[in-house]
Amino acid sequence: MDITILLFATLKDRAGKGQLTLTLLGERATITDVRQTLAAEIPALESHLPTAIAAVNEEFAYPSDPVKAGDRVAFFPPVSGGDGEHPEIFRLADAPFSTDELVASITTPATGAVCVFSGMVRGQTVGKNETALLEYEAYEPMAIAKMQQVADEIRQQYPLVQGIAIVQRVGRLEVGQNTIVIACSSGHRDQGCFEAARYGIDRLKEIVPVWKKEFRPDGSSWIEGHYTPHHGD
Repeated sequence: MDITILLFATLKDRAGKGQLTLTLLGERATITDVRQTLAAEIPALESHLPTAIAAVNEEFAYPSDPVKAGDRVAFFPPVSGGDGEHPEIFRLADAPFSTDELVASITTPATGAVCVFSGMVRGQTVGKNETALLEYEAYEPMAIAKMQQVADEIRQQYPLVQGIAIVQRVGRLEVGQNTIVIACSSGHRDQGCFEAARYGIDRLKEIVPVWKKEFRPDGSSWIEGHYTPHHGD
């Protein structure tokens, strides 16, 4: 079956075109199949597709989402904001991403330090059964808006911070995989990047609507927090 591929920004530059027709084998395919087929057809995109955001017919799409003949599938890099001196990235990622690329995206000529917090899926916890995997779910529009709020709060408390990136994985994640990355850049290491990254992860766990389901040998359950939002959150 044939689908239309739309490419934007970096992906468009690497492919040398913004639109093409992609032929998929069989009558059933997923976003994962599209990524693999597109990477095979245009090798220059192979290193960029794993971190690219996908959309089908103008709606965000995830790895297992189906694709049918005639669909318009778009791939684009994480949406970024801020000016050149204060770049910002907020994203819900449905596939592994490069921390190096994320750091590069918030680094400016005036940057001398970047602090990165990376959460991982932990397989063993003292006093508990082993964790096989985690499944993350997010209320997408609100999650992105609250990530922006976290960044705004960081800037109020640590005004010398330059770039801020917050990327939360969604979907099923295996032990050892990244769950969340918060990166903050500054001119020097003593200008708040350490403190800002710590504040960012703590605040994210309070107000960004993301949940995780833990799968263990004895069953599964959703893990709920204890923070109750109040006025101002």
